[in-house]
Amino acid sequence: MSVLSDRHYHDEAAAYKFVEARIWPNGPTCPHCGGVERISKMEGKSTRIGTYKCYQCRKPFTVKIGTIFEASHVKLNHWLQAIFLIASSKKGISSNQLHRTLGVTLKTAWFISHRIREAMRDGKLGPLGGNGMIVEADETYYGPTKEKRTMTTSGRPFTKSGKTGPSNKRAILGLVERGGSVRTFHVVQATKVNVAALVTENVHRESTLYTDESKLYHGMDGHFAGHETTKHTGGEYVRYVGDAVIHSNTIESYFSVFKRGMRGTYQHCAEKHLHRYLAEFDFRHNSRVALGVNDEARAARILDGVVGKRLTYETTSAR
Repeated sequence: MSVLSDRHYHDEAAAYKFVEARIWPNGPTCPHCGGVERISKMEGKSTRIGTYKCYQCRKPFTVKIGTIFEASHVKLNHWLQAIFLIASSKKGISSNQLHRTLGVTLKTAWFISHRIREAMRDGKLGPLGGNGMIVEADETYYGPTKEKRTMTTSGRPFTKSGKTGPSNKRAILGLVERGGSVRTFHVVQATKVNVAALVTENVHRESTLYTDESKLYHGMDGHFAGHETTKHTGGEYVRYVGDAVIHSNTIESYFSVFKRGMRGTYQHCAEKHLHRYLAEFDFRHNSRVALGVNDEARAARILDGVVGKRLTYETTSAR
């Protein structure tokens, strides 16, 4: 039987009970005053499903307050359907597809998608790697940027007046722990200074760093336990040194999935929203089947991240 046949995906009252059990495992908590006592459900006293009243601050509330669901008129069971559909799609699901599947407007489907991506964002970022662990770093370029550049990262002019290469593309830095988590960043320009800052801030000093021969990573040796490179311009993509298998193929594989999803599913992405799409693909990689996380568990992880990530349509559109 399909997971989407579960009652909380089709009945709003059941959806409220399901979300309440996930967000309030120890019982209702007032989002206004933080109280857990003298709270009662307003059954028969309110037309709103799942409404409680706190008799400490005397304010009504639902489980949606303080979450990505707050102030949304979309039924909560439709929200759960959207979460599962996004969680179970390896390369994402477009707003047009959500609009058709859920029966909501395209504008609403677009907003739902961005709120769910906000829930996917990891707010507890520690350094990647550690003693004896390998972290791969690489950069890629995707989509046009408004600010066209005429100089390379080393200060030389681009060929053909900047019409080729990454001169007019958005720079993305990626870090991946071999066999573990990935982390990506949209940077205004991939320069040696800002790339070095991001790598040293997000990779544990006791890690071994693997990169290609890019000048962006020169001088990293002193920051980590080791720094090994492969020379892609010379056709070298894997190098063996004893038991070590040196390559940056893992992060490049991640970039290929990201680009296939962006080109094939989303097709258009404004630069101001690129960080949200990166958060989505990071989350999906970090909650993949290879790490023992199936579609249902992945959807549950998204639901665990809905609290404290309130978004309004105006703030989403403006950023």
